[in-house]
Amino acid sequence: MKYARSRPAKTTSAMKRLDAPKSTSLPGIVACILLSVSAISTAQEAHDKKPVIAPPWLAATDDDVLDEVVVTGRFISASQKVINERISDSSVTDLLDANTIERLGDSTVGEALRRIPGLTLVADKYIYIRGLGERYSSTSLNGAQIPSPDLTRNVIPLDVFPTAVVRSLRVQKSWSADLPANFGGGAVNIRTKGIPDEFTLKLELGGGYNSLGSGSGLTYAGGGKDWLGTDDGSRALSPVIQSTINQMQGDISVQNILTTLQRSDPAATLAEAQTLNRNLALQLNRDIGVRSKNMPLDLQLRANVGNNYDVGQDWELGFSLGGAYQTRWRKTTAKATNFNFPDQRTNTEEETTFSVNMAGTLNLGVKFLEDHEISTTTLWLRNTDDETATRDFFNENREIEDGLGFRSYRFQFEERNLLTNQIRGKHYLGEATRERFPFLAGFLAKVPTDTSLAWFFSDSNATTDIPNQVKIASQTITDPVTTAVVDEQVTLSNTAADFRFTELDDAVQNYGWSLSLPIMTDRHYVVIGGGYNHTRKARIYRQTQFSLGAIAVTDSGVLQGPLEQVFSDESISNAANNFLFDRQGTNNESYIAATMTDAVFGTIDWTYDDTWRVATGARWEHYRQAAVAWNPYGYSLEDPQVTADPDVLEAGTFSSDEIYPTASLTYMSDWMAETFQLRLGWSETTIRPDLREITDASYIDPITGDLTRGSQGVLPADVRNFDLRGEWFFGDGDNLTVTLFRKAIDKPIEYFESAASDTTVAREILNATSATVQGVELEGLKRLGFLGGIFDTLFVQGNVTFQSSELICDIGAANSCAADSPTNPIRSLSGASDYVANVMLGFDSPEARHSVSVSYNVFGERLYVAGRNGAPDGFEQPFRSLDLTYFWYPTEAVTVKLKAQNLLGETVAIERNGIVTFQEDPGQMIGLAFSWAM
Repeated sequence: MKYARSRPAKTTSAMKRLDAPKSTSLPGIVACILLSVSAISTAQEAHDKKPVIAPPWLAATDDDVLDEVVVTGRFISASQKVINERISDSSVTDLLDANTIERLGDSTVGEALRRIPGLTLVADKYIYIRGLGERYSSTSLNGAQIPSPDLTRNVIPLDVFPTAVVRSLRVQKSWSADLPANFGGGAVNIRTKGIPDEFTLKLELGGGYNSLGSGSGLTYAGGGKDWLGTDDGSRALSPVIQSTINQMQGDISVQNILTTLQRSDPAATLAEAQTLNRNLALQLNRDIGVRSKNMPLDLQLRANVGNNYDVGQDWELGFSLGGAYQTRWRKTTAKATNFNFPDQRTNTEEETTFSVNMAGTLNLGVKFLEDHEISTTTLWLRNTDDETATRDFFNENREIEDGLGFRSYRFQFEERNLLTNQIRGKHYLGEATRERFPFLAGFLAKVPTDTSLAWFFSDSNATTDIPNQVKIASQTITDPVTTAVVDEQVTLSNTAADFRFTELDDAVQNYGWSLSLPIMTDRHYVVIGGGYNHTRKARIYRQTQFSLGAIAVTDSGVLQGPLEQVFSDESISNAANNFLFDRQGTNNESYIAATMTDAVFGTIDWTYDDTWRVATGARWEHYRQAAVAWNPYGYSLEDPQVTADPDVLEAGTFSSDEIYPTASLTYMSDWMAETFQLRLGWSETTIRPDLREITDASYIDPITGDLTRGSQGVLPADVRNFDLRGEWFFGDGDNLTVTLFRKAIDKPIEYFESAASDTTVAREILNATSATVQGVELEGLKRLGFLGGIFDTLFVQGNVTFQSSELICDIGAANSCAADSPTNPIRSLSGASDYVANVMLGFDSPEARHSVSVSYNVFGERLYVAGRNGAPDGFEQPFRSLDLTYFWYPTEAVTVKLKAQNLLGETVAIERNGIVTFQEDPGQMIGLAFSWAM
């Protein structure tokens, strides 16, 4: 949509492409890139445009369009729009626009956010801000809260969001009263692409190669719609099994089947019950034969279209429609070792993953006069991973020197969907409205024309479906020297095969409004604001688990051979093999949880003489949370689906009613730069327990595989935030930012390793005593033309964060985390590293035909797992990521993009006491894409 306030000037075709002579050819450019960035000998035209510094009352808002990019000085010009928004914000904020994200070559929001100062990416999906774990950050979509498809966490995995739908990413590191009070490291706002000012049409086709996606991988039969990222029903739980479970009151064991049969026929025999039990097992999808497959190249398709229409003199209508489809194959090898017995107890997993990512967006908008606008956003995302894995391992029961080991097979099809529908509006009592409706003039005579009312409503639903997840346990005979498998057979046990069906439904409804009343005099500008926000969240998690296996066979050869043969109809139906089928689990894996928040906030933003700015505010929040274990197969008062015990129900609830304050002071001048700002910020916020963490339920975390226990005594963590930021913005587009920060946390919520068996890793949710995080962030952009020569073609942008963290576990405190005997009661926070650095070396040709970027990202050693009972802590080692992107614009409409990632061939590694206990190679990637736009 077009905007009257703070709207960038419309880009003309002449601005987009200068008629300059052609320089170096494409082959020459590519060759120079591969040899050395410094060998690029083309000159870059200086871009001397001064930054447009908007006063606070003309600040760019979340609704303002950042889509348009002036191509002359591509990166510098696009970055200026982001800088203007950052200057006018009263909070400490960092932003990435779509042009920068594309230039860096990142394909997911998670990958892109690691480029922001103080942010690190963990497990390719979770963001740690300023050394604080994922629970200390929050994610919103266009300012509205959304659900999470993560099975056990409230946090949103950021790998589900493709950058193709992103207009900009905003990370607010200092809290303001318009944000939820559940704030620790920072808040991420994903702002989706909006409606264009004119007709646009763009088509893109791309492919890619990964060193882990070449050759042959592992796969199995699957379903006919796997290419769409959804199951065709072949993996679904059989209705015969479901109806029999209901008939048998949840118990399908042979003994209960016999008891049920004998109620109607006392002559029923054990053999009849065993036959019925085996027939039930035949209803499972057991087409799980592992086979080899040549893995194709990555595929990427994107398309979007949009337009804007003037309807008469008062109305404007617009739309945009987009879609994306991406597939890729990856084969990874992960190796783990026991730090006490690294030569004898190892774990090697080979996994092949077929991933399908799909996205669809629809934006509609209507504008009346210059003062009233209503727009809608519909976003649909699908992220599916189909995994086939084999794991060979040795433990205290079978070591390498014994020549005996274990093998595990895993088949997992996980489909995640997110659907969001949003509508929002903004209304000004401006001159256009007063002229159009003169009868309001008297009523509005004393109301400032910039008075505005904004409102929104968001309804979102996230689902995760894992049908027929299969794990098979085998025992192996191995070569004690090479560990190669000589022979294997499926374990003789009724639990040799594990079949799981998992479903998650997470729904969030969020709505609210805000009012802004500006008051302006010669030297004062005051904005009085306030609003209301309501959020409700409901989550249902259901897991059904079965076991299948033989407990006695007449011929051991039955357990050898391909898996589809071992678990064939013939093998299971043969009474001599004595296969048993049963339902497993502790009846507390499934759960129901809900939260509800009502909030009212008020703010005062006062600017004096365009030199001093004071922003203060407070937020009242009434928060309620409830979680209860759910047994879908409870059929009696003795074994109910949901407990009626009032003590248990009360233990699963939590509520708070608090006021959270914030204040900031900004000094503005031209000290040493075109624009200088010094900001000081303070706030008090909270971090609340997540979903099931306030109950005593134990469950297997599907992400880590660890046994995880909640705790009734876990309490919210109180956070005090302090920020001091100096910003220098120079007239030629250069900029420099220095930020000092400190966070003091009372009763931080952390995972602590707890007592378990030798073969099980267990973690417990507990409050530590206290924690602090402090550090400094440096960020800047500099043209290198002042060095002369080849440096005239280049600019450098980067940031580095140095930080320290400390978590204290008071051994003498009641309900202390020390009960789990941590090796180090004083340690760093999980996931915190001492430094994070990003550097991008960029080139923009003067005729706007070529753009090149080389980007480098690295983080320092960070705590992965805290040891107990003297066991050493585990630390993830630094990962040095070197990536390259190249853009060629041969015509006005055509763009060619080349990107390469992990050029250094780095691997993910975890060390404990100097021993590498885990290692995985993410591979090296190169991609090529062609796009056409008009």
